[in-house]
Amino acid sequence: MPLVPIVMPQLGESIAEGTVVRFLVSPGEKIAADQEIIEVETQKATMGITALCGGKIESLTAELHETYAVGEVLGHIEATAEEIARTGVRAVDQAQATPAPSAPSQPEPEPAAHVSSDEAKPHFAATDDPPPPKSTTKTGKLKISPTVEGLPVPAAAAGAGYISPRMRARMAELGLNATDLAAVAGSGSGGRVTVRDFERFLEDLDHKKTTPASSMRVAVADSMRRSWARPLAIVAVPLDLDRVLAHRAAQTAPKPGPALYAIRALGLALAEKPALGGRLVGRRIVHPDNLHVGFAVEAEDGVLVPVLRDVDKRPLAELVGEYITLIEKARARRLSPDETLPGVATVTNFGSFGVVWASPIPLPEQNLLLGLGAASTRPAWSEEKQTFVPVKQAQLTLSFDHRVLDGGAAGRLLGHVAELLQSPEDL
Repeated sequence: MPLVPIVMPQLGESIAEGTVVRFLVSPGEKIAADQEIIEVETQKATMGITALCGGKIESLTAELHETYAVGEVLGHIEATAEEIARTGVRAVDQAQATPAPSAPSQPEPEPAAHVSSDEAKPHFAATDDPPPPKSTTKTGKLKISPTVEGLPVPAAAAGAGYISPRMRARMAELGLNATDLAAVAGSGSGGRVTVRDFERFLEDLDHKKTTPASSMRVAVADSMRRSWARPLAIVAVPLDLDRVLAHRAAQTAPKPGPALYAIRALGLALAEKPALGGRLVGRRIVHPDNLHVGFAVEAEDGVLVPVLRDVDKRPLAELVGEYITLIEKARARRLSPDETLPGVATVTNFGSFGVVWASPIPLPEQNLLLGLGAASTRPAWSEEKQTFVPVKQAQLTLSFDHRVLDGGAAGRLLGHVAELLQSPEDL
């Protein structure tokens, strides 16, 4: 019977690989077309691979917790000729589906004389010997280490000294960057980090307790390194939340969260001057095509940023249902690529963790990040009553790329957002 390959799909525009985290079916099990059969994790979310046709699982050649590139075969489905014709999938015969025996791996080169056996571990080798051959899975496929591509970070930005091209090449082999070497004091001339310094650093790591960083944590780290390469600044204003909280209390379920009020207010403010949300590229300010705004949601071992579309054109009542759905999907790491497309800005409610004031960092592709702190009861002067009255007040912050905005423009934008929040019934 013909076999249909189960292939690692393209799970997003910038996703080149995925890690198998769960098998939802077993060999010999009957399945239907479009049924989820394998769960994979990318840098951004956990997604399901669906069967292209109905049939029976002939084999699952992928291994749990291994990473596979887009296009790699993860197993095969045994399907009838009629099902293959109905779905239009590509089938192979048994001979094509059987992997060729893998060539025996070559013995690893002997470590250099000055490197101890512990230092010669493949992951932490610091000599100029060629790297050992890549290991293979039981199916003969090369194991692929997860990668995160991004703009290079200057060594000086991390506090590291001069790093030679030879050292940089070695660091690249080990998946390290200049930021990882920030704690290494170079003993060479001019603060140069030598190979010996590097070896000591790696040897010290071997004696410390470590845990592997998840793909999401690595992606967040890469994003923040690229963001920090820009001159970032922050402005803040106190925000009276009494009217927002009263408006929210009067709504029927589902009720909008405070962050959703801020999202809508930011969208309306940017609609008046879209260039404030632009990005500097060379000598040009690139204006946003739309006013999609993301919001930060804490997920396991990281943060996801789902996006609400066209928040300047959609009233609060229309946004609330989608907002709550996106929060649930983000916490379960089930967001689709379309739901995490970059927006013009991001809103984060760090007050939900009891944090009063913070300086969050905008995403690399964004200029603005609006933050809302925890509310507390404070005395405020009332012109009407000519006395101090208690109000619920929180700090509203705006982090921005100082190349695009100056303090005055950022302050006026933030002030306008705070002003719009005083009329929540109009949002």
